[in-house]
Amino acid sequence: MKKKADIKKLINYGFKKNKNKYSYSTDIMNGDFTLNIDVINENKIQTELIEKAFGEPYTLHLVEGAQGTFVGEIRDQYQQILNDIKEKCFEINVFEWEYSYQVLKYAKEKYDSDAEYLWPKFPRNAICRRKDNEKWYFAILSVKGSKIGLKTDGIVELIDLRADVEDVPHLISQPHLYPAYHMNKKHWFTIVLDGSVPIEEIYKYIDISYKLAKK
Repeated sequence: MKKKADIKKLINYGFKKNKNKYSYSTDIMNGDFTLNIDVINENKIQTELIEKAFGEPYTLHLVEGAQGTFVGEIRDQYQQILNDIKEKCFEINVFEWEYSYQVLKYAKEKYDSDAEYLWPKFPRNAICRRKDNEKWYFAILSVKGSKIGLKTDGIVELIDLRADVEDVPHLISQPHLYPAYHMNKKHWFTIVLDGSVPIEEIYKYIDISYKLAKK
């Protein structure tokens, strides 16, 4: 399982956007050190600890064998801040592929839908549903590619979406769109979340599916 930063939570915590990263600074050790933290690409954390008296980076707290009360206290304060940020600003993403994460993020931001993991035996399968009637409007599943007709037994991540009955035959005739996996094939279709279908196009299909789930 991977963890991804929630950008809104980062900003609320005090991070500022700086080109392709989000940056945050705080003092530790009674103001003698400044800890600079960068979150890059929503999942990578970089840190730099500056000793103010010399204006230079301090790294002894990162040396596993370094001992002593002073370095131990620095290490503790450093780790407490990182743990706090991870707890308050990061969320677990059980999926491996970026598009899977983006789809769940879109559902949360636009429809306030949280992923629900309904099957303990299949922890990498999730659904999102409308809040007004509890109907699903998509499912993200991790399955062997061969199960949807791909020439691979490797695990792929896919999304099942609703569509109008009259539109399904046309949709599944398009490249990279497939008959629904584990759903009613008259009302649903499947997209593999490998980037073969642009994410903005997938968002449009999600919007359609959300509206159809109201019926």
